Amino acid sequence: MKKLILASQSPRRRELLEKCGIPFTCEPADIDETIDDSRDLSEEIRRLSLVKAAVILKKHPDAVVVGSDTIVAVDGKVLGKPKDRDEARKMLKMLSGHTHQVITGLSVLSSRRQFQDVSISHVTFATLSDDEIGAYVSSGECDDKAGAYAIQGGAGKFITNIDGDYYAIMGLPLNSVYEELKNISDY
Repeated sequence: MKKLILASQSPRRRELLEKCGIPFTCEPADIDETIDDSRDLSEEIRRLSLVKAAVILKKHPDAVVVGSDTIVAVDGKVLGKPKDRDEARKMLKMLSGHTHQVITGLSVLSSRRQFQDVSISHVTFATLSDDEIGAYVSSGECDDKAGAYAIQGGAGKFITNIDGDYYAIMGLPLNSVYEELKNISDY
């Protein structure tokens, strides 16, 4: 059985991959995650997931590597991880009362196989008061999260509708990973 490596240090992705019941290790890929605004966002996220997985596969050519990347976009504007709490407040104000996209790219690579997929989910937030935004930001949950929120945490109470893959919104399209790992004959 080949070694499975998750090309990430995200605790959420690690937690999700554990649900597949397959032993794995984590090794984050140190890559430039800059998004080219002139390209299609789905293609950029697919590219980033591939680059992450390819960097780790190059170090471990006998492994199977899972790479993933997620962005939040509202009205065509990408909301990355907020640099501080003020930026988190601004992001949450943008999401308030609107539907936004969560785009997650997935790459599963081995020396003999390459699988890529992109999941696009639509998430709608209720209209949030300044107090609600302030309390959420003060909780610290917004730190280091694309779009300044974690769907699986306290922000769940703000979400009125989801059209798409809940696990992809968390950062890893679980069913796609599981199905692809089942398809890898040498795994």
